[in-house]
Amino acid sequence: MTDNHATHLPTTQPQAAGIVHHQSTPPHRDEIAGAKASGAKPRRRNAFAAVFGFSARYWARQKPLFGGVLVLATAATLMDVLIPLYSGRLIDAVTGVRNDATFDAAVLALISMIALGVSAVCLRHVAYLGVVRLTLRIMSAMALDSFWRVQRFATDWHANTFAGSTVRKVTRGMWAIDTLNDNMLLALWPACVVLLGSTVLLGWHWPLMGVAVLVGAILYIALTLFLTVGYVGPAASLSNQWDTRTGGALADAISCNAVVKSFGAEGREDALLARIVAKWQRRTTRTWNRATINGSAQAVMLLALRALIIGMAIWLWWRGRATTGEVAYVLTTYLVIQGYLYDIGSYIRDVQRAVNDMEELVAIHDTPFGVADRPEAKPIVIDKGEIVFDRVTFHYGGHATPLYQDFSVTIRPGEKVGLVGLSGSGKTTFVKLIQRLHDIGAGEIRIDGQNVANCRQASLRSQIALVQQEPILFHRSLAENIAYGRPGATMAEIEAAARLANAHDFIARLPKGYQTLVGERGVKLSGGERQRVALARAFLADAPILILDEATSSLDSESEALIQEATARLIEGRTAIVIAHRLSTVRALERILIFDQGRIVEEGDHATLIEKPDGIYRRLFDRQVLGLVDSEAA
Repeated sequence: MTDNHATHLPTTQPQAAGIVHHQSTPPHRDEIAGAKASGAKPRRRNAFAAVFGFSARYWARQKPLFGGVLVLATAATLMDVLIPLYSGRLIDAVTGVRNDATFDAAVLALISMIALGVSAVCLRHVAYLGVVRLTLRIMSAMALDSFWRVQRFATDWHANTFAGSTVRKVTRGMWAIDTLNDNMLLALWPACVVLLGSTVLLGWHWPLMGVAVLVGAILYIALTLFLTVGYVGPAASLSNQWDTRTGGALADAISCNAVVKSFGAEGREDALLARIVAKWQRRTTRTWNRATINGSAQAVMLLALRALIIGMAIWLWWRGRATTGEVAYVLTTYLVIQGYLYDIGSYIRDVQRAVNDMEELVAIHDTPFGVADRPEAKPIVIDKGEIVFDRVTFHYGGHATPLYQDFSVTIRPGEKVGLVGLSGSGKTTFVKLIQRLHDIGAGEIRIDGQNVANCRQASLRSQIALVQQEPILFHRSLAENIAYGRPGATMAEIEAAARLANAHDFIARLPKGYQTLVGERGVKLSGGERQRVALARAFLADAPILILDEATSSLDSESEALIQEATARLIEGRTAIVIAHRLSTVRALERILIFDQGRIVEEGDHATLIEKPDGIYRRLFDRQVLGLVDSEAA
């Protein structure tokens, strides 16, 4: 950063007390290197495989905690498996001859059952505490990773995606991991332990009984999986898609409420949402009906298994191969198995719902970044602000014809350049490519001799100040909005920037001054006020390169004069690029580039270009001057 533009503000930039600024790094940086071009679709995979693979990465980050929960859940479940064994011994003891031996056996069985029960409760309690910690850690990591990823998607992705839908996908996926963890670690895994342990114990006494229980359980689980994954799952996935659309439609209408009101279109928006909700209702009805059929099928299977096991127990007793206590043991074991099997059905349904809820979040993580930092990317250092387009070829995804073909132009350090042309001529794309919001197909874009494709995007954009045609402000205080370009700026620096942007006076008149909240996207401020706040932000950022998307055409004359005065101060000492909508704003610039269909067809200062009677600039200028004269005459 050169001295000539650093003199606009105090040179000291102390950090706010106690605040440490750092760049967070996601856990899987290798994904960036493999990112595909913008517009590429995410990889399609089986939903269960995709979700469990995604979840496994987060479980792997918490290996000690994850493993500890599994061990505790296993131990607690084994206690449940052993309790029926001692209940059978208790029955044998109390139905036998009354003597000291049978009394001692009954007491020992009772004590064993109590000890096993207490152990199970304690172990399960600690396991639950572990799952709470595990789930909250994973939910937090998922939220941060998803936000990190969405923030770095290309501008095309954000332009084509509802913000409300994205929020819905992330939050729904976060809560789904809670359901998945509970059901996998505290339900399905213990159920498998019970089935295996009970089968081994029953098979130890009566091999045929063990085989029957094992086969029946496997058939039940297979039927449940088939119905849940193959029958209910696809319907639930489609239902979730319409749930996402509902969230997107709500966010779209609410965020554009001012437009709705201006056209008295509340009824139309009600009708639009009603159509979407009706579609969601039909899809969800089908999903819930299928889930009900699934539950009834599972109940029938459990009845058949119950009849089989009880029938075999009676047969063993009749043949004299099982005592009364052993029959009680079989019945008690079956009750435990039935409880777990019945729960397995609901657990699998819950897992299926969690998978469906996480599916769209996983798809976000499978989506390529579009524009990604290269593995060897380094921070860019901009001192002079020279910009060079060297034989650049670029076309938007889906367009066969390039917008730029072997396009070359140089903007000298500190030069003030205006961009003029009809809509679609390539002006906005030009400044987007400087910021590397898109990747080019061929050639190079260099700033101070450094290829922007080899530089870190955050480093590049932090040294380019952008004032947009429609400034976007955060629903935060005015001070925070102005200081966004320089975290940790002092109030003195914020006020100095506001004064340079002619914004201090209107801010000082507000009841809370610089602490005033501006509303979502700055709706509490007028267009001129938002523009001056954006200029103040650019002053405070003090970047060597400035891009201005001139936006005074819709403002009153007083606001326009204040903004033009502030803009004149802002461009001093910097390389400035001004996208001109009103040609009066570029008359004083050193060079004007006239774009037409991705080519620079004219260039020079205002005096040179106005002398070309058949030139595009002269035609546009005459049209605007005549329009101004006509409006004044009217």
